[in-house]
Amino acid sequence: MDFICFITCWVYSPSFMHYYQNKIKLAIIGQSLFGQEVYSNLRNQGHKVVGVFTVPDKDGKADPLAVAAEKDGTPVFKFPRWRVKGKPIPEVVEAYKAVGAELNVLPFCSQFIPMNIIDHPKHGSIIYHPSILPRHRGASAINWTLIHGDKKAGFTVFWADDGLDTGPILLQRECAVEPSDTVDTLYNRFLFPEGIKAMVESVQLIADGKAPRVPQTEEGASYEGIQKKSNSKVNLAQPAEAIHNWIRGHDKVPGAWTVIDGQSVTLYGSSMLGGSVPDGQVLEIEGASQPGLVTKNGLVLYGTDGKALLVKSLQFEDGKMIPASKYFSSGETSSVELTDDEKKMAKEIRNIWKGILSNVPVIEDTTDFFKSGAASMDVVRLVEEVKQKCADVQLQNEDVYMATTFQDFIQLFVRKLRGEDQEEELVIDYATKEVNNMTVKMPYQCFINGKFEDAENGKTYDTINPTDGSVICKVSYASVGDVDQAVAAAKEAYDNGPWGRMNPRDRGSLLYRLADLMEEHQEELATIESVDSGAVYTLALKTHVGMSIQTFRYFAGWCDKIQGKTIPINQARPNRNLTFTKKEPLGVCAIVIPWNYPLMMLAWKSAACLAAGNTLVLKPAQVTPLTALKFAELSVKAGIPKGVINILPGSGGVVGQRLSEHPDIRKLGFTGSTPIGKQIMKSCALSNLKKVSLELGGKSPLIIFSDCDMDKAVRMGMSSVYFNKGENCIAAGRLFVEESIHDEFISRVVEEIKKMKIGDPLDRSTDHGPQNHKAHLDKLLEYCAIGVKEGATLVYGGRQVDRPGYFMEPTVFTDVEDHMFIAKEESFGPVMVVSKFKDGDVEGVLQRANDTEYGLASGVFTRDITKAMYVSERLEAGTVFVNTYNKTDVASPFGGFKQSGFGKDLGEDALMEYLKTKAVTVEY
Repeated sequence: MDFICFITCWVYSPSFMHYYQNKIKLAIIGQSLFGQEVYSNLRNQGHKVVGVFTVPDKDGKADPLAVAAEKDGTPVFKFPRWRVKGKPIPEVVEAYKAVGAELNVLPFCSQFIPMNIIDHPKHGSIIYHPSILPRHRGASAINWTLIHGDKKAGFTVFWADDGLDTGPILLQRECAVEPSDTVDTLYNRFLFPEGIKAMVESVQLIADGKAPRVPQTEEGASYEGIQKKSNSKVNLAQPAEAIHNWIRGHDKVPGAWTVIDGQSVTLYGSSMLGGSVPDGQVLEIEGASQPGLVTKNGLVLYGTDGKALLVKSLQFEDGKMIPASKYFSSGETSSVELTDDEKKMAKEIRNIWKGILSNVPVIEDTTDFFKSGAASMDVVRLVEEVKQKCADVQLQNEDVYMATTFQDFIQLFVRKLRGEDQEEELVIDYATKEVNNMTVKMPYQCFINGKFEDAENGKTYDTINPTDGSVICKVSYASVGDVDQAVAAAKEAYDNGPWGRMNPRDRGSLLYRLADLMEEHQEELATIESVDSGAVYTLALKTHVGMSIQTFRYFAGWCDKIQGKTIPINQARPNRNLTFTKKEPLGVCAIVIPWNYPLMMLAWKSAACLAAGNTLVLKPAQVTPLTALKFAELSVKAGIPKGVINILPGSGGVVGQRLSEHPDIRKLGFTGSTPIGKQIMKSCALSNLKKVSLELGGKSPLIIFSDCDMDKAVRMGMSSVYFNKGENCIAAGRLFVEESIHDEFISRVVEEIKKMKIGDPLDRSTDHGPQNHKAHLDKLLEYCAIGVKEGATLVYGGRQVDRPGYFMEPTVFTDVEDHMFIAKEESFGPVMVVSKFKDGDVEGVLQRANDTEYGLASGVFTRDITKAMYVSERLEAGTVFVNTYNKTDVASPFGGFKQSGFGKDLGEDALMEYLKTKAVTVEY
């Protein structure tokens, strides 16, 4: 006997990742997005998929499983059938056997698979079935789970045999059926996502030799046939709960129906009605124990037990769908004025709708695409078929969700066809520069609501190249009015734009696309970063830009994994309670970033902000605005909706202050100095108690013990100070070196400094570029002068390099006493501040290291792991590096203690900074 299985599948992106030792060769037989997800996850676990056997392309479009496999280079076979007149097709069987599979995996298969294929592999074949077998064998298992009012739903992974869903059980999972569950919600909530995990787990159990084969019992077994429109009429002469279960068990497809006023009417959106029934108008319904009632909330139906249920939507024989509450209302259908050619096109599109919504006899203007049973794959099909008919129309999947009735869809289509609905083309007045063997194109205006425009007052300022002090270009100098416009645009985008209604996974796709565009433009971004901030190009490429790309990809992956919790609470007896939490975006967020890592600081904050679903207004540092504005350009190309991202170059005193005071901003993230952070916090509190996260100043201690790896300590100690010209928030602001190795350490550091090449940051051999801007260079020179005046020993450097630009020599101070200015204050430049500590005085050096109001980062070098762990526990800093330094990662939280601020960038913790928690308690 041949085997056939039917499953309806939904989209899921698993977040689990395990490592297993044993792997086997697999053949995936099936189709659909469910099949694609199972295939991808099995490959991610290291199993070898030797062949994918799926259905032929339809209308030139490959099945999702085929698309994924072909992209990976996996052999794909698209057989229209496996047998003819009940006999296997020899060439098909031969092609299958040639791949050498050890196990067949059938996640979803609509074809008849011969038993000589099912039994051929070493391990046989496993199949997913969406019920707790032996209950509900057959093709409409989920429908029947709801129709029968089962309290539990679930799925089974079983070994294929020659029966119909009768093979031995490998694995089962179950979940509670909620009172409001429909076929759709059960798939989305449990059966699809957990089914993917279970298929992967099942394969691994087989690979490990641990897979059970539990024979199915016939006790409690049931088999029900396929539910179709013809047999889905609801019997109203039964209790209300049975009527409710029948309706939701057919929602959305094929749709439970009854007869009202002589015509078939399909019922959607059923729920049991508790409490009193609102007033309404009586409606006679064929076969009902008593008349229905059309109320403001919907159609009330009564069961034979006198209990009531509520139906939200009705669909008529002609395909028209209405809210049940509007049954007695007479509405006029508006239409658009179309030209003759547009009418012909509308007719063709109506036929496309008819082909997709095959259960709808007539496509009316008011026919709703989704209420008629369409699902996400149907959206893709609709868009692609319409684009085939009219390639000039830029139609997106999201357009279908925004115009769900046929009439609205045609209006949207015609507007797009006429060019009336197109987004205004992005106009950019670039500043161009021939540099680094390329032409860099730099936007220089404010970016508000998807457009580059001059500041409201027309003011500009010069942004300077620190390599030679020359003007790169003039940049718009944003005003308070510009801030108000940008906040209004962000609020509109959040409240009413597509961003707020977008599926989280779609939001993640846009962020992935943005990261891809940043990668495509990484050389240009790194060049702009070097020219505008003085960053050495190789470092800009790897860190400034490279980590920015990684950050967006990391948080793009979080978009569909933001979850709340269920919480057990004391029950309000005799009733029961369910309490759960939801994580929701905050709304409009402001981000103010510094000048040392212009693009990376933008990414660290804005990627988490956007992934959480917020919109933002960002102020780059006044002296380094150009990569932020280039980022704005790329965000438009990525498809980020207008108003979601707004960039305002200008001063902190104007733009930053207004952002901190603005009543429509719900969160402000700031990286900068501690004094400014305090002012921002005060303004945020006095205005509207904005949520605030602050990454502020630091004086990070690095303790180097005599038992360290000296080579590594010298190399990493220099990096801890001179990385990115010392313009590094976690730079080691003070080094404590054990007395017995102090002189050797200093000698070797100076020796290495002399080898460093100071020069043009675009020169690939340059080690040390210019300081960010002249005012900062002047401050560093003053800092060094204070150190000398107070009695510290200037061992090396401390001077400006004799060449154009803002270059400073890498500097080393020793004999630094705890009371000195340079021992307490951050230089934020290439100044190594070194103090001795007595051999073996661990407690003493810890006390000195922690004797600071800052607590951003710290470090320790020692070969003694016990000492390293003890010191790391005692250091009062948000990050502790052991035998390394500057090792940050997008998955690891970053932020300080004490006056270095609060809140985190990076990692899951950063996401929480841009979310709020809502608790919901339900009594039942």
